[in-house]
Amino acid sequence: MSRSWSPHRLRPALALSVVAVLAAPACSGAGGGSSDGGDGKTITVLMVGNPQMEDLAKVTADSFTKTTGITVRFTILPENELRDKVTQDVATQGGQYDVATIGAYEAPIWSKNGWLHELSSYADADGGYDRNDLLQPMVTSLSGEDGKLYAAPFYGESSFLMYNKELFAAKGLTMPERPTWQQVAQFAAQLDDDKAGVSGICLRGLSGWGELFAPLTTVVNTFGGTWFEKDWTPRVNAPEFVEATKFYVDLVRAHGQPGAPQAGFTECLNTFGQGKAAMWYDATSAAGTLEDASASTVAGKVGYAYAPVAKTASSGWLWAWALAMPKTTKHPDAAWQFISWATGKEYERLVGSTLGWSRVPAGKRQSTYTIPEYRQSAAAFADLTLASIQEADPKNPGVQPRPALGVQFVGIPEFADLGTKVSQEVSAAIAGSTTVEKALADGQKLAEDVAREYR
Repeated sequence: MSRSWSPHRLRPALALSVVAVLAAPACSGAGGGSSDGGDGKTITVLMVGNPQMEDLAKVTADSFTKTTGITVRFTILPENELRDKVTQDVATQGGQYDVATIGAYEAPIWSKNGWLHELSSYADADGGYDRNDLLQPMVTSLSGEDGKLYAAPFYGESSFLMYNKELFAAKGLTMPERPTWQQVAQFAAQLDDDKAGVSGICLRGLSGWGELFAPLTTVVNTFGGTWFEKDWTPRVNAPEFVEATKFYVDLVRAHGQPGAPQAGFTECLNTFGQGKAAMWYDATSAAGTLEDASASTVAGKVGYAYAPVAKTASSGWLWAWALAMPKTTKHPDAAWQFISWATGKEYERLVGSTLGWSRVPAGKRQSTYTIPEYRQSAAAFADLTLASIQEADPKNPGVQPRPALGVQFVGIPEFADLGTKVSQEVSAAIAGSTTVEKALADGQKLAEDVAREYR
């Protein structure tokens, strides 16, 4: 679940970036819709401010617009702001955007609410799209109860552990292919170096169900905890949930990065990419930026291992950032043309050949992993990324049956609010202003309110 980047240097998350991609007048493309002062149509696209999508904004005018005559106006926001904005617009039928970035959490829920166009018919009618090439975990996570696709994956990800090989070698340490969280904690203690300004590990502490609780829920899962049991019994203050959260909070407080309560994906990307952390547990999609020498000082120095475990065999999350078409779009055919182009096979070749192969938005198509240039560029992490995606099990991510789909989230509408509120308390515990026990006791009460709706 990822965020904001510059091709020349890593930088903090964008507060707000609006990118207008202007097109030369051209003949009208497929579909209806009004013109924007010329013959070409204009569509509006809301996107999360991550490296891959900022690349999309860069290449659209010279490729998509030049070919189709369709002008694309982007609004790019940090993850938490994006979630608020897209939910507000789509849920209220605001109609401000023709295409919106959503994730594996929203797609099944919003399709059930009737807020999105189904995309299966568009994809099947599009001879060059090849829907069968999409990785099945991505298709499943973005489909509705009717089995139809409601968002097209722009890139897919799981999670894994990234580590600085030079720092490990200097200490004579060896990272296992499948580390345990206890081993990670031991490594963090050995590699923490205040004098050198290097933290043992970087972990998200920024509140938000998709920020802090993305990694933390995977820790809860593998420690034997769960948000809800199969019968909707809430378990937020259960011993396993408390143990996992205390482990995470203690680890980041003792050996994590400075300013951890304000650190999300982007901040950890900056910290680790500048060589200021020995390890980082986060999205597999981060690897492309880390291996880009123009954006990272640790390119070529990073090792990759499976998501750390405790009681489960694996623990990586499953996520897709995807492009969806709200029912309120004014230009559905033009919107699909953009979605098809941005999530199609040829887009990945465009990015690889123009911006660099490490920056390809991977994790969504099988064919990506057969491109020789990509395999060479991503040799350090491509196979592990694909294996982690295929291992992730949204039906059974822990040690007990679950009442709803989701690895790092619970696939119900109420989880966004529940997870965010509990994350605020846990973030406060990382800051030292409350305890984990109090944070999760309060969280249990909130979870009990949710559970009453489902029992």
